[in-house]
Amino acid sequence: MKVAFVCSEAIPYAKTGGLADVCGTLPLYLRDLGVQTYIILPKYKGILAEKFIDLEVEFEGDKKNISVFKDDIAFFIDYPEYFNREGLYGTPSGDYADNCERFSLFARAVIALLKKIKFDIVHCHDWQTGLIPLYMKKYGIDFRSIFTIHNLGYQGRFSREKFPVLGVEWDYFTLEGIEFYGGINFLKAGLLYSDIITTVSPTYAQEIQTPEFGFGLEGVLKRYNHKLYGILNGIDYKIWNPENDKYIYEPYNNYSGKKKNKSGITNELFLDTNKPLIGMVSRIAGQKGFDILIKILDDIVSLNYNFVLLGFGEEHYYEKLKKFGDSYPGQISINIKFDESLAHRIYAGSDFFLMPSKYEPCGLGQMISLRYGTVPIVFKTGGLADTVIQFNPETLSGNGFLFDSYSAQSLIDTLKYAYLVYNREEIFSKLSENCMKYDFSWNNSAREYKKLYEKMIYKNLDF
Repeated sequence: MKVAFVCSEAIPYAKTGGLADVCGTLPLYLRDLGVQTYIILPKYKGILAEKFIDLEVEFEGDKKNISVFKDDIAFFIDYPEYFNREGLYGTPSGDYADNCERFSLFARAVIALLKKIKFDIVHCHDWQTGLIPLYMKKYGIDFRSIFTIHNLGYQGRFSREKFPVLGVEWDYFTLEGIEFYGGINFLKAGLLYSDIITTVSPTYAQEIQTPEFGFGLEGVLKRYNHKLYGILNGIDYKIWNPENDKYIYEPYNNYSGKKKNKSGITNELFLDTNKPLIGMVSRIAGQKGFDILIKILDDIVSLNYNFVLLGFGEEHYYEKLKKFGDSYPGQISINIKFDESLAHRIYAGSDFFLMPSKYEPCGLGQMISLRYGTVPIVFKTGGLADTVIQFNPETLSGNGFLFDSYSAQSLIDTLKYAYLVYNREEIFSKLSENCMKYDFSWNNSAREYKKLYEKMIYKNLDF
């Protein structure tokens, strides 16, 4: 079985977020299961590989000469005018104005490559690849196609005036096609023309069929829910493992060892070691729950917690967060930056890991925190609901704490309850060690995708 994994970013080649972690890691685990998996992505600035083939692609009424480079696991579409830039999708001031052209050309080049190389499955990821299933149908590429939604909030929407760039007939620009509120929607194209749709957790697959989470596409997703699957993402335990993590103070596999890492991080950040520590490693954005977090940071301190945040994102939150850090030295540590090693130490040294996301397609932070015995406190949504189970101190079952009303008060109530459990050390230590036993490795996700691929190829499904 041969699979093309088409994406706009993948580690170790290019990364802006979690999409790159999935697209760079899952293919390796699929390969371990015997699936010949190859990544296809743009050749961004700094990617080194050997020349493989030249393609001629018709684009905007002209023929473009495009080179394809290759290494052991990936093909790179090279068009320097579009991809040899500092940012993948834009600059700090905003998205590139020609993203419609960039990823239309990328999709056309992928189709030209697929005509040269036979695959069984073409697996596309997020809006940047949404045109590929459409082009496969239009140009008679008869491989099976899967389109994975990593975050429905990002759809690749462009104005009607850009439609001629796509190189398809105006028949496609309808309500039943890729038209969306008067413009173009790349992600909608992926939903309509792929054989199978997946998303990154079972609960999110249900949520996106509702107005609250559907971002205007809930009707399309309900119509096509017969081909919609939710498969939970995983994490790479080669990277996230407290037993051999090179960034933490001391390797561990039990609560006693974890407490030594708490001493280390609290000393590093000048926090009180004797208080329970809430850690948060996150993109700073409203979606991640910062709208309600800002309202309760005073309460977190009054509840006798310490709090550490690492992340960056929406700048309008920065001043408020820094003000709390300045107001509560020794209790709140605000770190607005990217720092991989500090992230590992926060996961290892915190007692609790906070993810109050308003919506979370899958979430990786809670899976990482579980591996490190750091108890997650999360809003009950998406992948958070699929991975965090409410702890019961009587039966010692469960692995964390959930609040199911998205409000500051509901979060405060949950923090109060978590504090009571923390103060019963014999129970809390058991909870922490329970967390470490959960398995959210990519092995499980890869097996689910392999089963889906096999179903598509061998079960003679009606597409």
